[in-house]
Amino acid sequence: MDLKTPQLAIILPCYNEETILDYSKSHLLKKLTYLMDEKKISADSKLCFVDDGSKDDTWKILDSYKEKSIIAIKLANNFGHQFALLAGLDTLKNNFDIYITIDVDLQDDIDCIDKMIDAYDNGDDIVYGVRNDRQNDTYFKRKTATLFYDLMLRMGVKSIKHHADFRLISNKVLLEFLKFKESHLFLRGIFPEIGFKQGVVYYKRKERSLGESKYPLKKMLAFAWDGITSFSNKPLKIVLYIGVFSIILSFFLTLYALIQLLIGNVVSGWTSILIAVVFFGGIQTLAIGVIGEYIGKIYYQVKGRPRYIIEKLKNA
Repeated sequence: MDLKTPQLAIILPCYNEETILDYSKSHLLKKLTYLMDEKKISADSKLCFVDDGSKDDTWKILDSYKEKSIIAIKLANNFGHQFALLAGLDTLKNNFDIYITIDVDLQDDIDCIDKMIDAYDNGDDIVYGVRNDRQNDTYFKRKTATLFYDLMLRMGVKSIKHHADFRLISNKVLLEFLKFKESHLFLRGIFPEIGFKQGVVYYKRKERSLGESKYPLKKMLAFAWDGITSFSNKPLKIVLYIGVFSIILSFFLTLYALIQLLIGNVVSGWTSILIAVVFFGGIQTLAIGVIGEYIGKIYYQVKGRPRYIIEKLKNA
């Protein structure tokens, strides 16, 4: 924790967000001004928008902003939400004291930023924004979200329940985070592993005012699977347990077949054969698929390709 008033950077990943940029910019600049007036942050604090290869006019709008307190980064392609956050953090490292990441739709309550800074002033190097009310979500969304976090914990992935990517980190945490070189980033799992003193602030998430969500159910399921396989080997252990169970079951099936042979009850049993073939074939396919997922991650990791490519920078 620094004794001086901290210099803050708020990092906002954007993908096809032309309809909401002006709204977000206006509200966040007001929040920065308020925090500066209250002497919570220094006067040279900034907003940093990261255009993650948008197909609409997102970059054209960002490039039109004249405020010196706005930094804009344009990625050369759509690298994904997690890598857009990485690009912003990596670009700004050592230039600020604290960094807050938040989605550009501002469904996360920006008034919690005050509490995050207070927690930092009290010694926390990581502060998580955690939802304490999901009443705005549909019943299906609430249940699947709870299942997502419970599944992550059961699979051994350290994570904060009902926390997404709304968080504050100090510069020293950022420097430690940048030592993680995964080709498959899952930030919700990385930051709890880093350590340092960590805190939580609670808030109620708002409904999206403009635009549409970039995380439908299909994408959330893929995100959960990516997080599990990036931080836990439990799926491999589950496959091992299934394999042991299959061997035991096959032993009893073999014993049953021998008994039937000895008592002369050897009518052709195509049904039982078909069931056995489908059962064990399915298990083998599942096992190969899970193992292949881990091998695929190793394949991408050893190639060492850049995790993001910056095409343009403005005011950085």
